This record gives sequence, structure tokens and C-alpha cells, in this order.
Amino acid sequence: MNKIRIAHEAPLCIFDQVTDLTDYQYCLVHLMDESSEYRDKFVNLCKKKYEVILDNSIFELGTAFKGEDYFKWVKELKPSWYIIPDVLEDCEGTIQQAEEWIATYGKKVPKRSKSIGVVQGKTLEEIIRCYKSLEWAGVDMIAISFDYSLYEKMFPHPNQKLSWMMGRVQLLGILLDMGIINPDIPHHLLGAGLPQEGLYYRDYNWIYSTDTSNPIVHGIKGKKYIENQGLWSKESQKLHEMIHYPEEEIDMDLVEYNISEFRNYWNGRKN
Repeated sequence: MNKIRIAHEAPLCIFDQVTDLTDYQYCLVHLMDESSEYRDKFVNLCKKKYEVILDNSIFELGTAFKGEDYFKWVKELKPSWYIIPDVLEDCEGTIQQAEEWIATYGKKVPKRSKSIGVVQGKTLEEIIRCYKSLEWAGVDMIAISFDYSLYEKMFPHPNQKLSWMMGRVQLLGILLDMGIINPDIPHHLLGAGLPQEGLYYRDYNWIYSTDTSNPIVHGIKGKKYIENQGLWSKESQKLHEMIHYPEEEIDMDLVEYNISEFRNYWNGRKN
């Protein structure tokens, strides 16, 4: 069974505890400019060569950090991985951004920092075109997001979060059956709306990692994962909006329970 590496974004007050419970850390680049405490934590982790993925913050901001604003943090942090600038659900825009980034900065990034290209598109054909273009461009890892609008067409359901979950499951299966997935390239799954999605991926050895604040946010909100079921709804609040959440209002036992259950879904329960 494949062991998928898992990271959970967390408020600063429990950052260290959560780091000890995860496989790597996930850095939102816009918070590097906004919080000196956040910045110091990731500077220290990267100096220790702890595995870190640097995200361009497109999910949080709607548009990605790019150009010199982004490159300065790739250069300073020297993260294990960094996500190339992309455009939400825009195949051609994402391909253009990737080509421009690689042409301008590809040879300037630190040698230890590997690139992640995010597949974007509104149709299966666009998803395939974007995937192949990123592969041909030579990115080191390919990422697939949890919330493409395409999923709601692939798996229509009144529960949008279930549509997203099963839509990505179906998309990955289709790409694999069509021979689009390159199993020699590691893949990252961006986000996870429902924790039980991981049950479908245990035999996919080409999935390297995933990131989600899901167990943290739901723990903070007092929502406990249902044993052997997970969740059937999802809090819409983004973790970066809770980065300064007060520690006295967090039930750490519940957060740790949700983290443990999430790992059980994705990597199997420890005996």
C-alpha cells in the first residue's frame, strides 16, 4: 500500500504540535509577507532542510504570487518544492504562466527546490492538455486540485463536497485508464474536501503527497470526524483566515483525533 505524505496547515499557536504530527509542512507565500512569526517558522524549517512545499497562495487570494514577488521567497527559503504560478481553471493561462516562469526563473531557483505544476482547466480535454504541457515542460511534480467545477459535471450530487470528492476520484481513474498519468512523476493532491477520499488512493503509488487544513479547521470548529465515515459536509472557512486563532479556544485533543483519523483514511490504520 502506498504511503501518501500528509501536511496540515495550522494556526501559529499550534503550529509546532501539528508539525510533529505530519510528514512535511505547507507554506502559504502571502503569509510570509504578512506575519513575521509565520516567516520565522518556515525560515527555520527550511534551514534545517525540513521538507516544505511553498504554495503560490492562489486558493487563498484568487490570483497567484508570481514574478519577482514569488521568486524572492523561493530564493530565500530554498523549499523542497514550490508551486509554479497558475491560473484557476484556465488551461491556456496556466500553460503560459508555466512557460514564462520556467524561461525566466527556471535556471535561477535553488538546486534543492523542485517545481510543481498545477493542472487547470474547465473540461476533460483542457485538463489533459494542461497535464501534458506541464509534463513536457519538465516540472518535477504534477498537482491536481480538489475543487474543479468539472467535478460537479462528472459526479452531479446535491452535496457539492461529495461531487468534488467523487469527481476527483473519477478524473484520476480516467486519466490513468487513458494512459495520461505518468507514474514516474510524483503527484500532489491539492486539498481534500472530505477526509474519506483517501480510501480510493491507497494503491496509487504515483501519489506522493496531499495537503489540507481539513482536520484542523473542523477540530477548531468543534466538529469530530465520524469514525469509519469521515465527514459529509465541509466548513468553508480557509485556514489562513484563522492563522492567529487563540490557543485557549482550541480543543487540541479533538484536533489530534481528527488528524489521526485523516491519516487512517489515507494511509491505513496502525495496528
